[in-house]
Amino acid sequence: MLYGALRQTAAVLARTLCRPTIEGRENVPATGAVLLASNHLSFVDSVVIPLSVTQRPVRFLAKSDYFEGTGVKGYVTRTVFGSLGAMPVRRGNARDAMMSLDMMLDRLNKGEACVVYPEGTRSRDGRLYRGRTGVAHLALESKAPIVPVAVSGTQRVQPIGASMPRPHPFTVRFGEPMDFSTGFDSMAPGKARRVITDEVMDAIHALSGQERADGYNDFRGEE
Repeated sequence: MLYGALRQTAAVLARTLCRPTIEGRENVPATGAVLLASNHLSFVDSVVIPLSVTQRPVRFLAKSDYFEGTGVKGYVTRTVFGSLGAMPVRRGNARDAMMSLDMMLDRLNKGEACVVYPEGTRSRDGRLYRGRTGVAHLALESKAPIVPVAVSGTQRVQPIGASMPRPHPFTVRFGEPMDFSTGFDSMAPGKARRVITDEVMDAIHALSGQERADGYNDFRGEE
């Protein structure tokens, strides 16, 4: 009930203040495990993508700090993030990254929808960076389809460093589902993950039209 109430309130505020454009929402399966693999421009991506999927709840990862505050503010933050589908994770090293993947894989194995950002962290210059292979690991282990997603304009809703969002139009585009459940058994695991990840990033690029960067985005522990 709380999830529904908070979601409805946030959706109304987003429509009223930001006038979003949502394209291809019908490409998200209404049931069963699915990975929503998106580019990443702003903290609010993890809010606007789930709000754009009206047919089902969507899970996303959020840094554990949002769940560890004290007092009234800490309680409100925990309640809001938890009700919107956030899963608390620590970031900073390889062990933390693997724990995050395991947590998301558990949710996928339960038939849920999850948002993942193959770039790893937000793009500071608006370019689309090379994808890390965690998204492919999740797809291969869970057999869940991947729906490529592109957001634009969210970097103006909440620029990096801004403490609060501001009204500005944004767009969320959902591409057609990509099925990687078969055809990779004869390929070396590392190569299979790289091939899948590159295909996913190509699909995201086709939706976003961003300039592409040659390398990986630097992780700065932002979220």
